[in-house]
Amino acid sequence: MSDDPFDDLDIPDDPTEDLDRASQELSVSTEERRYGKKMVVVDGFQSGTDVRALASELKSALGTGGTAKDDRIELQGDHADRVRDLLRERGFNIEP
Repeated sequence: MSDDPFDDLDIPDDPTEDLDRASQELSVSTEERRYGKKMVVVDGFQSGTDVRALASELKSALGTGGTAKDDRIELQGDHADRVRDLLRERGFNIEP
């Protein structure tokens, strides 16, 4: 057993990661694609953000498909409000 009093704390490997997220201002918009299908697009990510991992988290949380390409996330369906909430929960700033 370790005598380190900080062993039980959930401290991230990179504590500045939350600051990086908070300094980004993301844009969430809805586009209409072929056959009237809605697509939520999230862009404005700075380099160094793991867009693919975030896209995977959002897709799982929403139960929808999507992709990450060109430093932006595209999610199938009309989920813009929920996406904004999920990104805020993860520490990102969203453009009004």
